[in-house]
Amino acid sequence: MGSNHIISVLVENKSGVLAKIAGLFSRRGFNIESLAVGTTDDEKISRITLVVKAETHSIEQIVKQLHKLINVLKIQELDPSNIVERELVLIKVNSDNNTRAEILEIANIFRASIVDVAKKSLVIEITGTSRKVVGIEELLKPYGILELVRTGKIAIPRGSKR
Repeated sequence: MGSNHIISVLVENKSGVLAKIAGLFSRRGFNIESLAVGTTDDEKISRITLVVKAETHSIEQIVKQLHKLINVLKIQELDPSNIVERELVLIKVNSDNNTRAEILEIANIFRASIVDVAKKSLVIEITGTSRKVVGIEELLKPYGILELVRTGKIAIPRGSKR
């Protein structure tokens, strides 16, 4: 089945570029596990971070095809052992007077923030590695997760190389 590969693609910030890239993966039968897009320090350039499960030789083929797309500026497969990665997650969890203190304590332990409080629920914002996100999610499940929204993984290589 393959393993997860993290691919960072710098592209011209133009409409339709994301659709072309996603279509390239789709036409070849790849499921994109995670996709995050945003502008860089240069508003004319966007970074697309994709997490794809595939065999290494398949990723090499798709990288070659990405290079052929006119709006693609740079492609880099990121080494998971040499990156800083983060994901932003919002979790809406059941909460009442009996459970609120326990949920707040869990959020504190994970350095998460409470961003909304209602009579019967809390919305928790957490930023961290996928492992950290899964950890808080597991602890909150017994209280009843009402909704969960994830941004997808973003990553950047460690060190000063570009």
